[in-house]
Amino acid sequence: MRPNAIETEALRKVYAASGTEPPKEALGGVDLTIPAGSIYGLLGPNGAGKSTLINILAGLVTKTSGSVRIWGFDQDVNPRQSRAAIGVMPQELNMDPFFTPRAALDVQAGLYGVPRAQRRTDEILELIGLEDKAEAYARNLSGGMRRRLLLGKALVHQPNVLVLDEPTAGVDIELRQMLWANVRKLNERGMTIILTTHYLEEAEQMCDEIAIINHGRVVAQDSTANLLGELDTKTLVIHPDGAAPRDIRLPDGVTMEERAGGALAFTYRRSEVAANTVLAALSEAGITIRDVASEDPDLEDVFLALTSERGAAREGAA
Repeated sequence: MRPNAIETEALRKVYAASGTEPPKEALGGVDLTIPAGSIYGLLGPNGAGKSTLINILAGLVTKTSGSVRIWGFDQDVNPRQSRAAIGVMPQELNMDPFFTPRAALDVQAGLYGVPRAQRRTDEILELIGLEDKAEAYARNLSGGMRRRLLLGKALVHQPNVLVLDEPTAGVDIELRQMLWANVRKLNERGMTIILTTHYLEEAEQMCDEIAIINHGRVVAQDSTANLLGELDTKTLVIHPDGAAPRDIRLPDGVTMEERAGGALAFTYRRSEVAANTVLAALSEAGITIRDVASEDPDLEDVFLALTSERGAAREGAA
């Protein structure tokens, strides 16, 4: 039976007081289960604790308490095996400018103890599209090429789990598409992908499951489809035939927004108001409908709801 890729239980990290700064709790008891073989989104606002969590998984930060298992290996009991099971593509472009991509990959493989005969340098260079730059100094590579090289360095030891920390921040559309094509290819081969991103549309399209972290705690963890279905809101977008009156008597719980081109958007809770009720109110107002469309909430709506003060209060009450 294949293990979960990542399991954390009651994971806490408290940074010690420094000068006049009091101790800071970065993670406040994170329980997380990431299925093997998934593309998993780890989302949250700046300062939510995502980077601390990733650095603990990578072995770069020591946790205060709790447990971490990577590919079934307890980080405290089997630190080398758990570290070998994970590769991290960091957000920062940190590399030696005087190394070529080939040399950088070989050195990284050596640091992980990969025997020279088992290194896959040429294969990785082809995967990340740098085979024609294999002997160029890293300082001469473009920012996009350097980001691809970071991906290659994360793959040299053939990890079971790959963490991508804001991999497409500041890159052009072509590089983003190439990166995601490679990520899907790796996932199809069985690699678990953990993604942090500020592009919520990207997470919605790529991720099977998502966890949202806020103030060091997991406020939601579910499949992407279930999270999108969590919000009860619905929007009807009406294109009236001619100018619409401004004094429309709307049912309780329905709000109206004017949009470009004369369209009107009516938002309501599906559990409280039926679409027919909205359409009946428009008919009563004498509005002839030329076209109508419906909109469901997207991941940004879910994210904002769960990381708002209302969402945090609801989570605390639970």
